[in-house]
Amino acid sequence: MRLDAIQPRRALAAEMIVPQWRLPLIRLALAWAVLFALFASDYAEMVMQWWDSSTYNHILLVPAILVWLVWQRAGELAKLAPASWWPGLVPLAGALFVWLLGDISGTATASHLGLVLALQSLVLTMLGPRVSWALFFPLAYGLFLVPIGDELVPALQMITADITIALTMASGIPAHIEGVFIDTPAGLFEVAEACSGVKFLIAMIALGTLVSHVLFQSWWRRIGFMALAIALPILANGVRAWGTIYIAQSQGIAFAAGFDHIFYGWFFFALVMGLLLAIGWKFFDRTVDDAFIDADNIAALPFFSPLERWNGKGWAVFAASIAITLAALVWAAQSRALEAEIADTLALPEVPGWTQVAEANSYPWAPLAGGADRVLRGSYRDADGRTVDVVFALYAAQGDGREAGAFGQGALPPDTDWRWQSATLSADGVPGQRIQAMATQRRTAETWFRKGDWTGTSGFQLKLRTMQDRLFLTARPTAMLILSAEEDHGVDGVQAVADFRASTSDLGEWIDRAGSIE
Repeated sequence: MRLDAIQPRRALAAEMIVPQWRLPLIRLALAWAVLFALFASDYAEMVMQWWDSSTYNHILLVPAILVWLVWQRAGELAKLAPASWWPGLVPLAGALFVWLLGDISGTATASHLGLVLALQSLVLTMLGPRVSWALFFPLAYGLFLVPIGDELVPALQMITADITIALTMASGIPAHIEGVFIDTPAGLFEVAEACSGVKFLIAMIALGTLVSHVLFQSWWRRIGFMALAIALPILANGVRAWGTIYIAQSQGIAFAAGFDHIFYGWFFFALVMGLLLAIGWKFFDRTVDDAFIDADNIAALPFFSPLERWNGKGWAVFAASIAITLAALVWAAQSRALEAEIADTLALPEVPGWTQVAEANSYPWAPLAGGADRVLRGSYRDADGRTVDVVFALYAAQGDGREAGAFGQGALPPDTDWRWQSATLSADGVPGQRIQAMATQRRTAETWFRKGDWTGTSGFQLKLRTMQDRLFLTARPTAMLILSAEEDHGVDGVQAVADFRASTSDLGEWIDRAGSIE
């Protein structure tokens, strides 16, 4: 065999990619690789959340779904000509700014969202607006990579409780509801966080979105199917909770709890998903031969022609995207290094009409202030014998593991006998919460925050203030104050806390005195 007869061949994968796509795809792959390398810990944290939390296990399938969605468009995409686009750097900078806000405020949802948006923005930057339009649905579906949904738990708990009590009473079982606790002849039931149905709701929304795109062409049918995908798991979860209570009346709580665990964990989602698809089956109006995009039509769209005047040299745009990424990292590092000066010793100030006394809770209650630099606890009693417990925490900075008001921190300590029962509202409009332990111990609590000259109960407002400080590299301490009263012997805990707060004259100044904040 003659050696000069052997012709070199490109790799099969390279042959499958048309020439005009090769360099743009290489630049996109390199930009993504740099992003993954520089933000490896953030991406790893996000993936571990998919793996560890049952609420987000479904996201493990989303990357494969995205690959499939792009593959379905591959033939049509090959007809288009990708090009680097300078204006794409603007949404990239915006995405990294969202990550920065999340990173400096300890808000994982924002930082994860920013990094997913950054991946999407790099597609726009490296491939151009026309190609990005052709990839619009896969790019939009990529937002399901963000682990978000736990914020819906309190609202879903209340909705599930309302559905459950309605069905329980309609089925002839005498019952009384108080917050998320339902009292029946068989025992006391709690619509706990795990029973809120959030994991199935967000998974069903992801499924419904995919099915609506793949199997429907009519927008009205898509909207109707999505409405069903949202309503069905919420209603079904209420029916499931009612079923547990109904079974418990004859079989006992232990049997009902075991049945619910198996049914809820293994069969519930499959049944609801099957019911959703069965209802929508006869309304599917897309055939397997229908293309997802029409490249010829996209190539002819006049809207993109003026935008493509901003096309740039690929490697120059690539370098600019890397520079923006590095700038975000430097800014974040400077912000995270901020630490406010705080006093070495603190003391709870006096309150007119109230006397400091030794703590004497009828049931152990230990609110959390993880990462706080200083923590004070105390109790005050007035002339009527009402007692208000005070927990004061001072933070030199806010960040991961040391965030005032973060999930699991504050008046409701996790992994204890204490459970959230209901929201409260004082006569002067201050929100709080009522918590319960062992079905007999109740207390109300208000949580306040102090940042600079701002005092309030909103964790969201606190995050905004923290973001503002860090963006402008301003170091100011953060204070968290929990005011709580037991509800026993006829004591109105909400009113007791409100009266104590009013006695401080100005709560913000009182907090500053407690923290020796100038």
